[in-house]
Amino acid sequence: MPTTATNLEDRIAGLEDRSLLLLDDDQALRTRLGRALEARGFEVTTAGSVGEATEALKTHQPAFAVLDMRLEDGNGLKIVEAIRDRRADSRIVMLTGYGAIATAVAAVKAGAVDYLSKPADADDVVKALMATGDAPEPPDNPMSADRVRWEHIQRVYELCDHNVSETARRLGMHRRTLQRILAKRAPR
Repeated sequence: MPTTATNLEDRIAGLEDRSLLLLDDDQALRTRLGRALEARGFEVTTAGSVGEATEALKTHQPAFAVLDMRLEDGNGLKIVEAIRDRRADSRIVMLTGYGAIATAVAAVKAGAVDYLSKPADADDVVKALMATGDAPEPPDNPMSADRVRWEHIQRVYELCDHNVSETARRLGMHRRTLQRILAKRAPR
């Protein structure tokens, strides 16, 4: 039976400990996802780096965590291990802009319950955090292939400091093709 949003919110409201650590170096994503998770009932602490997350763990051990895999000052797997050392029952979901089987396996071996590619929808994150079975349910409305492609291009474009030529080279496409893609609105 599919899990409804109301059912999940009721389950979250019934939790004794709703503390959640959100670690991501992307300020916009961290703010947006943090607000969405708070709206669903979690008590969110945000961190923008491995150092900030380590400091936050000194004062409290969260029941839940949503962690970025690659950060400017290190790897989110260090925080998975730090949380597991302090609180073995914590439910951890890893996020990454670089989906690969090897990193997914490393995240699960370190103690994460799920691994999601960015940009992750707040509902998908909550479903992964609250999943009771071995595997979380598939998303209700997954992104279209065009949207995934567009998001990937935007991510590489950001990483290349908005340099169109460098982004086109890294993506293996012609610069003018990339300019046309960047000029369009995001697909649904």
